[in-house]
Amino acid sequence: MIVLQTVAVAFAMFSAVPMPRFEWTARNMRYMLCALPMVGGAIGLLCWAWQGVCTALAFPDILRGAGLCLIPAALTGGIHLDGYTDTCDALASRAQPQRMQEILKDPHIGAFAAIRLCMYFLACFALWTALPRFSPVCIMGLFCLSRSLAGFAVAALPLAKDTGLAHTFAAAADRERVRLILAVISAALAVTMLFCGGWLAAVAAALIFLWFRRICRVRFGGLSGDLSGWFVQTAELAMLAALVLTQYVAAWWHTL
Repeated sequence: MIVLQTVAVAFAMFSAVPMPRFEWTARNMRYMLCALPMVGGAIGLLCWAWQGVCTALAFPDILRGAGLCLIPAALTGGIHLDGYTDTCDALASRAQPQRMQEILKDPHIGAFAAIRLCMYFLACFALWTALPRFSPVCIMGLFCLSRSLAGFAVAALPLAKDTGLAHTFAAAADRERVRLILAVISAALAVTMLFCGGWLAAVAAALIFLWFRRICRVRFGGLSGDLSGWFVQTAELAMLAALVLTQYVAAWWHTL
């Protein structure tokens, strides 16, 4: 029962999927971050299903790409995109860490965030449309790996403040065990993607994580929930670009 509560809490917080309401307690929050990759698995399954529908009904690539671009945002309710836009505004300010934290708290969207959001969706739509085919394992790995690394970061990296959702989740978690579990999950996902043709995507995720860790430490003075959202979106876009590049390079290589 406690396992189901933990999963339900993770889906209720990080997705728009209707879930039974449970009170947040020390027991069901202790390993909630470990259930975060399951949200990515649900997104991957829905994307795979949409791909199947598009293939069966011979939908044009532009419609297939639009659906694949919108499904993650629809299923998550945009929670990670919210952090992405706030972080884009803060990074564009090039201010000191304290000022950047203030920008993250601002509920208004700035010009730089709006520009970055348009660029993000345009790039995402173009990449999904350009992706000729994909292994369901790689796509599920894409959404799961970004979230397992984000959960690992919450449990492992220093926090910028002692308030907010990131602090709530980190304080409630058994951080040592959560770090270990999510590290194992991340490694398993990366190895699985490697054997399914997504090795460059796994490398891209690792590089984005290293960059993310530096940004948290140097630019913001620690991790926050908004930064975690920025990482999820950025890592997914980078991995998607890597999958597209891998397939087109492989196709080019076979023509030689």
